[in-house]
Amino acid sequence: MNCLKVLKKYVIDSQLYVSLMGTVFAVFFMLEQNTFRFPSTLLIFITYFSGYLYTKYQNTKYFYKILLLNIVTGIISAALIIFNHNEIRLVKWFVIVVLGLLYNSFFLETYIRKIPLLKVFYVGLVWALVNSWLTLPEFNLPISFISFFFVTALVLPFDIRDMKSDTIQTFPKLIGVQNTKYLAYLLVFLACILSIFYLKIQFAASFFLTLIFTFILIYFSKNTNKDSYYSFWVESCSGLPFLFLIIYLYLKF
Repeated sequence: MNCLKVLKKYVIDSQLYVSLMGTVFAVFFMLEQNTFRFPSTLLIFITYFSGYLYTKYQNTKYFYKILLLNIVTGIISAALIIFNHNEIRLVKWFVIVVLGLLYNSFFLETYIRKIPLLKVFYVGLVWALVNSWLTLPEFNLPISFISFFFVTALVLPFDIRDMKSDTIQTFPKLIGVQNTKYLAYLLVFLACILSIFYLKIQFAASFFLTLIFTFILIYFSKNTNKDSYYSFWVESCSGLPFLFLIIYLYLKF
């Protein structure tokens, strides 16, 4: 039990886990496109981690420490790009960072997280840009839509979890829990169809297996589930395509 508490405090609650899942999701598509590079992987992890810390510690006594950390990680990220990529990659990264700031910054009068129903699509958009734009020489539309539909579907269960505490209009509050699940199913199905047509077969197969687990987790989502159901199990879905790909390659060789 103590091990589980330590894991929750230092891995999940610290935003380390979601950042890792977002990173390996991007790595999955980098491998599919033959563009994998370790500096890019490190850049994505640092960007996700610093961004999620910034969001979590808004309006807390730790904010200025987190802000200082963000400045340091921003300098490290810029250095990674300058020494390993080019100025275009720097511009792409900067745009994504600005989009992250627009999502949740207390100094803005109205930020994205406050706008009813927009949050789920906005998170999907930012993750899609990381996977289809930041890491690739040219914008990849199929990967963008696959990422967008899949990540948006994963955010909807979190709205189900928070429907009693959210102060803005969300899909579960507007159309109900069951209809929200139907919407998530539709988004997952669209991601599945696109992956079959546009991803290489081993990558499409890995993504398909992921979607089976995602369907199951969406089905059992309810606002009385433990927080770990969402912060661990649902978050893990974005890391499953990479995991299944590794298993496939291991069995193949």
